[in-house]
Amino acid sequence: MVRGEVDIYAHTGGQYEWDSAAPVAVARAAGLHVSRIDGSEPRYNQENPWMPDMLICRPELAGEVLEVLGR
Repeated sequence: MVRGEVDIYAHTGGQYEWDSAAPVAVARAAGLHVSRIDGSEPRYNQENPWMPDMLICRPELAGEVLEVLGR
């Protein structure tokens, strides 16, 4: 994604907060859209560290991707 090889990364298999924290920080620093699949902001340092999904994409694609995903 950050290297410009893909436009959209949608992960629905779940992962722990620590598995996505660094990639999310790098994606945000690169100006990419980052959200949960439902469009909400990912929240870290939660009591339950399980994060069920993640969307990272070019900002101009976010609205369409979220719409296609039915969110």
